[in-house]
Amino acid sequence: MRKLVFLFILFATFGVVARAADVTFKASAPEAVVMGETFRLSYTVNAEGKDIRVPEIPDFEVLIGPSTSTNMSTQIINGKMTTETSLTFTYILQPKKEGTFNIAPATIKVKGANYTSNALVIKVLPPDKAEEATKGGSTGTGISKDDAFLTIDVSKRNVYEQEGILVTFKLYVRKDIGGIDQPKFPEFTGFLAQEVELPQNKQLVMENYKGKNYGTAIIKQTVLYPQRSGKITIPSGKLDIVLRVPGPAKQRSSVFDDFFGSSSYIDVKKELTTPPVTIDVKPLPSGKPASFSGAVGNFTMTSSISSNNVKTDDAVTVKVKISGNGNIKLVKNPEVAFPNDFDVYDPKVDVDLKTTTAGTSGTKTIEYMAIPRYAGDFEIPAIAFSYFDTKTDSYKTITSEPYKLHVEQGKGGGTPSPVVSNFSNKESVKYLGKDIRYLKVNDIHFVPNNELFFGSFMYYMCYLIPAILFIVFFFIYRKQVKENSNLALVRTKKANKMAVRRLKNAGKLMKENKKEEFYDEVLRALWGYLSDKLSIPQANLTKDNVETELAKYGVDDALIKEFMDILNTCEFARYAPAQASDAMDKLYEQTVDAIGKMENTIKK
Repeated sequence: MRKLVFLFILFATFGVVARAADVTFKASAPEAVVMGETFRLSYTVNAEGKDIRVPEIPDFEVLIGPSTSTNMSTQIINGKMTTETSLTFTYILQPKKEGTFNIAPATIKVKGANYTSNALVIKVLPPDKAEEATKGGSTGTGISKDDAFLTIDVSKRNVYEQEGILVTFKLYVRKDIGGIDQPKFPEFTGFLAQEVELPQNKQLVMENYKGKNYGTAIIKQTVLYPQRSGKITIPSGKLDIVLRVPGPAKQRSSVFDDFFGSSSYIDVKKELTTPPVTIDVKPLPSGKPASFSGAVGNFTMTSSISSNNVKTDDAVTVKVKISGNGNIKLVKNPEVAFPNDFDVYDPKVDVDLKTTTAGTSGTKTIEYMAIPRYAGDFEIPAIAFSYFDTKTDSYKTITSEPYKLHVEQGKGGGTPSPVVSNFSNKESVKYLGKDIRYLKVNDIHFVPNNELFFGSFMYYMCYLIPAILFIVFFFIYRKQVKENSNLALVRTKKANKMAVRRLKNAGKLMKENKKEEFYDEVLRALWGYLSDKLSIPQANLTKDNVETELAKYGVDDALIKEFMDILNTCEFARYAPAQASDAMDKLYEQTVDAIGKMENTIKK
């Protein structure tokens, strides 16, 4: 019996908690109001509540309230009917003075439990200044240039390469809006652009601007990362808006229209534009650390290892986590130097980003996996990560601790067979030492003297013909044999074929309108081509040493600049707003043409 009573109390408690978790009590009011005007302060609870307690509001005069309204909604889903009830308490307030004021949370009692609303912050704006006569400022419909305009605000106009800046397009209106066409924003050429998520349903917020009160709304916010130094201009943005203005007196149907608020209106279309803005981009200072790969902002780095004691053929994982604010999506993976006797696999990368008005922040996690093949004690050197700190205008380097790794012999047991340990990129281990065979002494067959093949015509021809063929093939293919013995030269000769193969795949992605995959494939084709052509591993390739190496091979500056422009375009076009198909066509043709010119310049 006690158990039944306990279970009843337990289930009843859970039921109360579950119902309590569903109750919401919310306060709402305008973010900004004009001095002398009235506004509504509402408290809404989605249950039957009573005994509402509103805090003292000394900065506002309560004209009316609270007035109560009830709203009920019924839904039938899969034959089950649910009814929801909401209760709203409304106050009509009027500000007593200008400034920014806080309204503390209110409380209400629902089924014996108290609930607290959210607090509010309300900004009281000064009233409009007296209208001044404007000359030529108004159109024939009574709309002046001050009644509606679009502004562009840039957080910084003097920045470093890859340093983030926030660009905001904001609408100001003093008339009723009849409609807004799709805005036309600039393409931000020369920048990597990452959009700030904004609400789909934009609400106008009152704001006092140059002595006048406007309804304002942020139309677009973007964080830009300049990809080159120099002066970069952001072109004008455009927005077509329809404003509703009272029609002429002759268009009104009767004298009672004004009294009942039914005056006729006409829609006037107005084009709003922003002026172009020039950003002065400074190059990053000299003295870059060896581990610097273009990270600009403010970052932290941590690392960990899955285990310090493993067995041969067991995987060991090193996890590196980079967090912070800046161009984190473009941060290259730090180098982890595993011992030579480890099979090293491609790292797994996971990026979690959030773009806000403060910039792009988030975390990039890289997992490096390797498999040891030898038993023994090894060391994984410290991992270094460098970035340029825009707050201190200096380079900073973060270094992890080195990892000691003890590897024991795996399931094979005993002394391991000798292996060829200087392999690269997952080549198979080659076992040696099994080349001794026993001599056969049984079942010996003797051939009669008159059946001997030795000394016959066919015997000599079997020697002569292979010798002649060997000499012929030797002279024909000796150049190819010599070239094939030089692995770097082979990679150089095949560089164009590999690039063409990747560009064919990029062409397919372009036809399928897969923008990000297209730019990724073009980037892989270019970096792979340069790696093969210059005989430099991709991990060691940077834009700086590519320019230096190409100059050594006699490539002219125009062609080097063309290659760098294609690389820069691909890097920021992946994250820029949707590109037109003709832009991808043009980039594809430029890439094919640049590789063709490079083949004619560097001949090996």
